[in-house]
Amino acid sequence: MFSKEESARLRKEFWTSFGKSFPRKWLLYNTKIKDLSLKFYADTKKARVMIDIEMKDPLFREAYFDKFQSLQSVLKAKIPDLIFDKEHRLENGKVICRIYTELTGVSIHNKNSWLKIYNFFNENMPKLEAVFIDYKDFIKNI
Repeated sequence: MFSKEESARLRKEFWTSFGKSFPRKWLLYNTKIKDLSLKFYADTKKARVMIDIEMKDPLFREAYFDKFQSLQSVLKAKIPDLIFDKEHRLENGKVICRIYTELTGVSIHNKNSWLKIYNFFNENMPKLEAVFIDYKDFIKNI
């Protein structure tokens, strides 16, 4: 078990090391669509590469989710185990739509897991970015 301070230090070291190991400009929050972002996530049990659709208005949120669902065959051709979660509930209770792939059995607290997580990130995020860029005009047109 790690103290709060040690956990924070490890998390900071993890993300800094990732940035140094894979120094490139990721799309992430720069989608030009408000409340739609591509994200990396890692905790003590798993790592994820995901698309979060966080519009407050459920009609807009679902409309964007439906756009991605219509691209499901394209997305799954690149990432077969992609999960589409239309009503993902965050810890704070907020409901969002999330599309993600997950790597389990890894921990941000275990430095021996880091390279596996980094490679997972580097393998999957470019695939999500490529589909997003190729279909951006279609996705944006709500």
